[in-house]
Amino acid sequence: MRNRSVTYSSEATFQALADPTRRAVLDLLRRGIQPAGEIAGAFPVSRPAISKHLRLLRRAHLVQEHREGRHRVYQLNPEPLRAVDSWLDQYRTFWKMNLTNLKTFVESEYAKETQQHAAPKPTNKSSKGDL
Repeated sequence: MRNRSVTYSSEATFQALADPTRRAVLDLLRRGIQPAGEIAGAFPVSRPAISKHLRLLRRAHLVQEHREGRHRVYQLNPEPLRAVDSWLDQYRTFWKMNLTNLKTFVESEYAKETQQHAAPKPTNKSSKGDL
């Protein structure tokens, strides 16, 4: 077997992750290696449908397949998910910064309001002749 560098297509990864059944298959494989029959048995869809999902996951390099006797066994390959994590990291930074700014704004507005309510209000004293 030749040693070759594998590059993962982020587009294929995102397409594979777009389907809830494929995400559920990946969640199942996080627990460990599973035979195709057990994977198929965990879902209310047909075995051919699960085979298609596994094929797409394999093409996206999200799962690896090997044979054990007559059985095809699948395991999770987390490497392509790093591209997804990297992409999401930009949004984590964005939201962290914006939520920090929002928190600062809300706290300063709250401080202004509490100072206004705590300050003594000027009384309007009118003389008896003003009535």
